[in-house]
Amino acid sequence: MNFHISQDIDSLSQDIAEWLIEHIQKTLSDKARYALALSGGSTPKELYTLLARPPYRDQIDWKKMHIFFGDERYVPFDDDRNNGKMAYETLLRHVPIPEKQIHYFNTTFSPEQSASEYSKILHHYFDNQPDTFDLVLLGMGDDGHTLSLFPGTAVIHEDKKWVKAYFVEKLNMFRITLTVPVVIRSSAVAFLAVGEKKAATLKEVIEGNYSPDKYPSQIIKPVNGNLHWFLDKAAASRLKNTH
Repeated sequence: MNFHISQDIDSLSQDIAEWLIEHIQKTLSDKARYALALSGGSTPKELYTLLARPPYRDQIDWKKMHIFFGDERYVPFDDDRNNGKMAYETLLRHVPIPEKQIHYFNTTFSPEQSASEYSKILHHYFDNQPDTFDLVLLGMGDDGHTLSLFPGTAVIHEDKKWVKAYFVEKLNMFRITLTVPVVIRSSAVAFLAVGEKKAATLKEVIEGNYSPDKYPSQIIKPVNGNLHWFLDKAAASRLKNTH
């Protein structure tokens, strides 16, 4: 487990942008493509805005980038709650990436069909490969959830299907999410968490007893890849050991 602690969200966004570019360049020196799964939320939004502008934008070979999404709300693409729309508006429309290499969840299908179609795309990309994504970017909610793996839900323990759609009672909506089996086969996973209100949960996730039903972020443990936590000082304030 690797910790990267920055002063605040602005410096954190710059630090992860620089780290990500280095990771992309190093990976592309050995292979022909880079598969990146994006996260929704306010913290990644700042990162995407940075990556869409010089000097960061010009340091990435966008024609070799393949973009995926960790989860999605079952809302139309033009809905402001749609993770794909946020990434498109802040990053993807500003960079020269081939449209066919951006893989949104198709919410014009039923939730179950959307999950099934996305799973087919992932298996087409990653079957017979040693790893799945080169990097999965993740957020962590105040309740310890990540992706659409919410506390107390059965999807946390899904061990076969790579993508699941299910109705989240407390949110009164369907979510479509990547599951543990596909994420933990990634070459790298990077969590982003900022703010003092995340500090107590973050301490439980990292230093507390293992209880993924209560803190689903705990279950994300790459099999052969590296796990990174990008935090600001406020979020990391209760952790004992970040070295």
